[in-house]
Parts: sequence; C-alpha cells; structure tokens
Amino acid sequence: MSSAKYKRVIIKLSGEALAGKKGSGIDEVVLGEVVDQIKAVSELGVEIGIIVGAGNFWRGRQGTEMDRTTADHMGMLATVINALAIQDALERKGVPTRVQTALTITRVAEPYILRKALNHFEKGRVVIFACGTGNPFFTTDTAAALRASEIDADVLLLAKNVDGIYDSDPKVNPNAKKYETVSYREFIDKNLRAMDMTAITICMENNIPVLAFGLFEENALMRAVSGEKIGTLIK
Repeated sequence: MSSAKYKRVIIKLSGEALAGKKGSGIDEVVLGEVVDQIKAVSELGVEIGIIVGAGNFWRGRQGTEMDRTTADHMGMLATVINALAIQDALERKGVPTRVQTALTITRVAEPYILRKALNHFEKGRVVIFACGTGNPFFTTDTAAALRASEIDADVLLLAKNVDGIYDSDPKVNPNAKKYETVSYREFIDKNLRAMDMTAITICMENNIPVLAFGLFEENALMRAVSGEKIGTLIK
C-alpha cells in the first residue's frame, strides 16, 4: 500500500467532472469512481476536505441578464446538491462524512464552523464544504484556497478534466506546452487559467502548494497524495 506524503488535504472537484459524458447532472458511474478514490486516500489516514463546484447544474448567469448576486447564490445552492450526493456515496461505502455549508441550511447540513471541521478530521471523517465562500462574486476555486488556508492544509489538490496546466488550451492547440512546475508569480504573470487569480493569490500568501492533475487518470488521487509525479505543481 502507498504511504501518504500529505497529512491534510483539500480536494477541489469540479461539478462538470461529476457529470461525466452526460454533460449535466450527476453520472452515478463517475461519482462511484471518484468516491472509490477518495475512500482509498482516506484509508491511508489522510484528513480530507472537499470543495465541490456546481457547473453540472448551474454556471454563473448562464447567458441571461440575471443579477449577479442572485445567480451566484443559485450556484451556491447547487453545490449542496453535489455535496449531498458525494456524502451519500461515501457513506454507502463506509466512509464517515459531514457536509458543512457556508450558507445556513441546517435541515440538510451543518453550518461551516472551523473548530467543528477540525474535530471531524480528528475523528477520521471526510468534510465536504458546500456553498463556496458564502459570498457572491467569489468562485469555488477561491473557496478551496480559503478553506485550505483555514484548516492549514498541506496541499490543495485541483482535480480537473485536464491532466495539468498548459500554456494554452490543449483541446484547441495540439502543440500546447504542459508545465511540470510553475511558481505562483509565473502563474499570475502568464495569466494561466487553471485557477482564478484570487484563489492563487490566497495560496501564494499562505504558502499552500496547488497540485493540478487529471482526476480520471489511473489512481490519480492516490498518486497525488503519495507524492508521485503527476500533473502540474504550483508553488
């Protein structure tokens, strides 16, 4: 069995990843594959926090003229759907889990309280943080960086549909160059798009490394927490 390089991690999952080839909603097969990876990492004794997006249900104003604050609050609520789905899937596989929300929705989840989250980690529970930061105009990337800073995570694992960070979109440019390592400053100066600038600035200021990798590579999460060479490291 692999050994873990990191003791406490934040995993940032995109909502789109949970949709699989369907493009929207939740693909049960994909969800099961993701949860199997999370369970394997948890069994190493790694303390896991998860931030999940909502792009499989809602993205911004979706081309409408809707008020930005309203649209962002809708997105926050959509993250709760994904968080509850992940919680249910994990617990069906025997992994103790808690969902904490930045908006107060006590009928379905706990409110986000740092000390409670830390206590859950100590008891071996996976904590899923929903509703982003709880504020409009901030992305779930920023929420991941914020929670990573608050819980003193060793690394932020940016699990994506792409196998790392490139100098241009590899889906458009077949000659796009993949970075193995990039500094926070270089990421900002080159205006790379794997993560929003607010999030990367928070990580830079709090010295939290970010590992961006393809979620659906074989044993991707296990390889990431074990310190194997995978994806792109921002540090």
